[in-house]
Amino acid sequence: MIEVRELTKRFGRTTAVDGLTFTVHPGHVTGFLGPNGAGKSTTLRMVLGLNDPTGGTVTVDGRPFRDRPRGLRHVGALLDAGDVHGGRSGRAHLRALARSNALPRGRVDEVLEEVGLAGAAGRRIGGYSLGMRQRLGIATALLGDPPVLLFDEPLNGLDPEGVFWVRGLFRRLAAEGRTVFVSSHLMSEMEHTADRLVVIGRGELIAAESVAEFAARGTRQAVSVRTAEPAALAAVLRAAGGTVRPEGGDGSLTVTGLDASRIGELALGRRLLVQELTTRAASLEDAFRELTADSVEYAAGDHR
Repeated sequence: MIEVRELTKRFGRTTAVDGLTFTVHPGHVTGFLGPNGAGKSTTLRMVLGLNDPTGGTVTVDGRPFRDRPRGLRHVGALLDAGDVHGGRSGRAHLRALARSNALPRGRVDEVLEEVGLAGAAGRRIGGYSLGMRQRLGIATALLGDPPVLLFDEPLNGLDPEGVFWVRGLFRRLAAEGRTVFVSSHLMSEMEHTADRLVVIGRGELIAAESVAEFAARGTRQAVSVRTAEPAALAAVLRAAGGTVRPEGGDGSLTVTGLDASRIGELALGRRLLVQELTTRAASLEDAFRELTADSVEYAAGDHR
């Protein structure tokens, strides 16, 4: 369990984290969401004792992480997959960590096999792709078989098969009773992977609840529309006050701010063929965009 109480971090005059209070429980995958600059990475670094809080406390299973001399047995973490010595092999990197945490040498080969790097374990990390480095970072987090795991953007660089594997891994770890805390900007993945969410903006807590509860807080219905002329229809809908987001490459658009009947009228008026028109409840991404709108530091089109 991770317990955060009134956690605050200031860098000079800038407040990166402002009085955060939340609990991450075992047995769940908890997503950690927020716009860029919201304070997610700073919070994770304070959980691991890499940054000192200006105020408040954060404990892992009742104790500050720094109080645990062999940390990998208690918390496994992936913060930056690129923060490794490129001249070492993947196996040598893990063996050094295992030795420093008094872990059995055989555990290294076990985690290399689990993350799919057994065949590349003897290669230098500097020659690894980004996806391979992500897998090595996940292997590092798993090395001590810890009850608490933290991952910061673990899906970066992974191919679809890798994303599917990570999704299953997180669910399995949570089903084993572990605490799994995942920071990600990929709303679709959190919708498929997380059970609960902690959402912050400008360093402050916005929500700490289930995925379903958070998605239900979105008040704006969305309309899915598919057309043979998506660019032309998008321009018409934006001119009428709608917010339009392209979805996939089949001409599909997600529209908020206009209902389905109005979209149909506008398309008919411009003689634009609509192949599909469906109203749906707000998704996790829709709710996230709406509820964090005031917390986005630099929105698209902001040239400050």
